[in-house]
Amino acid sequence: METVKGLKRTHYCGDLRLEDQGKEVTLMGWANKTRDLGALSFIDLRDKTGISQLVFNKDENEALYNKSKEVHQEYVLAARGVVRERSSKNPDLPTGEVEVECSELRILDVAKTPPIYIKDDDNASEEIRLKYRYLDLRKPRMQEMLTKRAEITRLFREFLHDQSFVEVETPFLGKPTPEGARDYLVPSRVNPGYFYALPQSPQLMKQLLMIAGTDRYYQVARCFRDEDLRANRQPEFTQVDIEMSFVDMDDVMAMNEELLVYLFKEFKGIELKRPFSKMSYDEAMAKYGSDKPDLRYGFEIHDLSGIGETADFDLLKVSPENGDAVLGINFNGLAEKYSRKKLDKLASYAKGIGASGLLWLKKENGEVASSFNKFLTDDLVAYLDRELDLQDGDLAVMMVGDRAKTQDYMGMVRIHMAGENLTFDPEDFAMTWIVDFPMFEYSEEEGRYVAMHHPFTHPVEEDIPLLEKEPEKVRAKAYDIVINGDECGGGSIRINNAELQNKIFQLLKLTKEDIENRFGFFTEALQYGTPPHGGIAYGLDRLVMTLIGRDSIKDVIAFPKTQTASDLMTQAPTSVTRDQLDELHLKVEMDQ
Repeated sequence: METVKGLKRTHYCGDLRLEDQGKEVTLMGWANKTRDLGALSFIDLRDKTGISQLVFNKDENEALYNKSKEVHQEYVLAARGVVRERSSKNPDLPTGEVEVECSELRILDVAKTPPIYIKDDDNASEEIRLKYRYLDLRKPRMQEMLTKRAEITRLFREFLHDQSFVEVETPFLGKPTPEGARDYLVPSRVNPGYFYALPQSPQLMKQLLMIAGTDRYYQVARCFRDEDLRANRQPEFTQVDIEMSFVDMDDVMAMNEELLVYLFKEFKGIELKRPFSKMSYDEAMAKYGSDKPDLRYGFEIHDLSGIGETADFDLLKVSPENGDAVLGINFNGLAEKYSRKKLDKLASYAKGIGASGLLWLKKENGEVASSFNKFLTDDLVAYLDRELDLQDGDLAVMMVGDRAKTQDYMGMVRIHMAGENLTFDPEDFAMTWIVDFPMFEYSEEEGRYVAMHHPFTHPVEEDIPLLEKEPEKVRAKAYDIVINGDECGGGSIRINNAELQNKIFQLLKLTKEDIENRFGFFTEALQYGTPPHGGIAYGLDRLVMTLIGRDSIKDVIAFPKTQTASDLMTQAPTSVTRDQLDELHLKVEMDQ
């Protein structure tokens, strides 16, 4: 193969324009496509910026023309020539008005026929795309993603630098701690029988930096969680981690609104309106069945628990004091889109997510039809008309059951129906803060309260007296930023007092030994003067996905894992040799 010795790239393939005609240029890249028209041959040369057409004239340089015909798809090339105006222009290409009449061609490497086409609409399966990720990343769409992701990360750094934040790297090898997801454990060779843990987040380290007087910290941090994967989750991911001293909730939220306004303005050219809306956790669950509601559309949940006074239908007679509820949503204007067959399919979807069933009612041309027609009275219709504001053409659905679970199910039905029926403007972004989260939630499995966020979150001051006897009523000084139904960032004000921190640990049923072994270094640090502090962490992958309009988090990560936490390209995880295990003083026993 030839080399680039003596050649220097002067332009990228996607940069050439009509004003460059007459210039001698040197381009380097991959052969995207070749064409032979007899006396002329053409090669579309591609790099990360785009495509330029190379032309070879048999009458002017037969040897070079013949060499061009040796080139096949994905050969790596260097070409030198003069830019000229194309006689047959391609309006679909930014470089479509020009071509390069070549005087030199070097074949830097040959290529096998790739198992996937290097084009955005190749329709390759996800499995093949991940197995040959290095080829998938050559596609223009994926190169654009990498470039835009880098741009978003740069904007974060610029803003935070200008706001006097200091970028600090924290360790990957740390101490295993309870709460949250499972840790990824790393055995220590030099300390046999002991383990490091990869960080689920830099939580304690950034708090220690506040104790250390750093005042304002940030980090583009790699995080690791050994949890069962769901859609848009990865075992390793990136956070933009931010922490500030001498602040309360309003200070952190205001600074982050400035950050997001800057980010959207610089990256998208969109002016976000401030202040962002704010909603309590209880309101979000009651109205939308989710703590990350998509506010680009309505379809709010209504409490219909009073329906039993009107309906002669035992199913609808619930006892709110026992935690049961009847909840409904008016899907305005969707009646005509839902035949009986589609409504049966919707009911099957509801059962598939765990609901016991779904009731529906349609109002069309002044008439009402429902899945409970024999119980439908004038009084019941009047109640639903009033409570759901039913208009002609509306479709209402209802569910009955435990209030918390039914809110969840209705929230999922709301998202499902919006996805099936609504079209969204890609430039429309609905921002909201969710606040007043419960500090704790009760785990039936563990028989104890667990922290809803993490055990370092400060409780709302007026709720601290409730910690011992009514912990379920305690609110956290926590906040999530939700964009179009995705939680893109979350944070809290942290506990800055050792006594309160120990009280929270004890409420979570951690023993003194647990506290000392796991957090002794941290609770000691709290005793040396800790400023009030708080922060936020953005899921960079999710935020990039939102900003550039991708549907899957895997499309914004260079080398993602599958749902089984496997890397199809490298075949990780893999077994290791006996010698490697012996060095680490480990023995593997597989369940039979």
